[in-house]
Amino acid sequence: MRWASPSSKPRHSWEESKVAELVKVPPPDEENVEPRKTGEKPSRRDLAVGFFREYPIAKWILAALALAVLAGGFFVWRYYSVRETTDDAQIDGHINPISSRVSGTVLRVLHDDNETVKAGDLLIELDPKDYQVAVDRARADLANAQAGATAANVDVPLTTTTSSSQLAAADAAVKAADRDVVAAQARVQESQANYDKAAADLKRMEQLVAKDEVSRQQFDASVAAASSARATLDAANAGVSSAESRVIQARAQAAAAKTVPEQIRVTRARAGAASAEVQKYRAALEQAELNLQYTKVYAPVTGVLSKRNVEAGQVVQAGQPLFAIVDLDNLWVTANFKETQLNSMRPGQKATVTVDAYGHTYSGLVESIGGATGSRFSVLPPENATGNYVKVVQRLPVRIRLNQGQDPGHILRPGMSVVPTVRTK
Repeated sequence: MRWASPSSKPRHSWEESKVAELVKVPPPDEENVEPRKTGEKPSRRDLAVGFFREYPIAKWILAALALAVLAGGFFVWRYYSVRETTDDAQIDGHINPISSRVSGTVLRVLHDDNETVKAGDLLIELDPKDYQVAVDRARADLANAQAGATAANVDVPLTTTTSSSQLAAADAAVKAADRDVVAAQARVQESQANYDKAAADLKRMEQLVAKDEVSRQQFDASVAAASSARATLDAANAGVSSAESRVIQARAQAAAAKTVPEQIRVTRARAGAASAEVQKYRAALEQAELNLQYTKVYAPVTGVLSKRNVEAGQVVQAGQPLFAIVDLDNLWVTANFKETQLNSMRPGQKATVTVDAYGHTYSGLVESIGGATGSRFSVLPPENATGNYVKVVQRLPVRIRLNQGQDPGHILRPGMSVVPTVRTK
């Protein structure tokens, strides 16, 4: 193109001159430039057409740039299409509350907030005097119970032997009484025979004495013999009755002696009860010793102390919170992803986590996906049955486990904001 000027010399636009200087292309041929009226400014189209006519390589440059932009857009789309990210995430960890298992007066507090402690370190010491007294009393009760159990166990064989002997003696007495009854009955028979003979002799003597065939003395002797036989018979009958009563007594004693197994069981039951008492007092002693040990509160895990709520001289109750320990060796990320982002998310997928506080990026894996949305666990979950339903995209908590060994200085803290990115493919 050619511009009209008072000097009638061709002049290029400022853009053309600059491009000409950079590309070092000779100025356009004046014959191909349409004449333009004096004072008329060229349009953008004319400038573009003129520019591309003067610099044909510019078309290839623009085409290359367009291809580069398309390729870059493709790669950007490809990158973000297989990744899901959210800024609603924070670091989580175990916060272990520390409390005393017994009540008492605090003697010493050995650590303060923000101190790092190891598992097994002594944190707090309570006054142990009352619990030491309880241990001594439990030991005395145990010794007393053991002595009673020893005596009860000794009674078992003694009772067994004595009762068995009594049973054998009672059986022997019954048998002896039975034999006495038999002997008494035999004596009765003998006495009865003697009495019958004496009575017969007396009857004959009465007939003879009436005839004066025997002397009166002989008759008196027969009367005395009959009376003696009668007395002997009566004594024999009394002996039978006495022997029978002794049999009844012996059988009663034998019946009483037959309770020996029950007596033995009772004695053994008493021994078992005494042994149970020993176990009870032994358990009481063990509990007292445990309570004495509980007067010293130790750190259950390694971590950083926080939320100190105890001072020396304070009377604390069992279960009262005294400290909290944050375990910095076991941290993870809780990321609240939208439900629309979970279509391709699975446990085991790789993830990167950027910490807002430091700008560091950590690697990890998706460990699990929450069982319900956050609204389900809220104090007042939404009630959609009223009809006032508004569909809102929900979020589910996703746990991302950080790989070990990435935080040797323990600079990460639960509650820090992070931006996790999960690679879904």
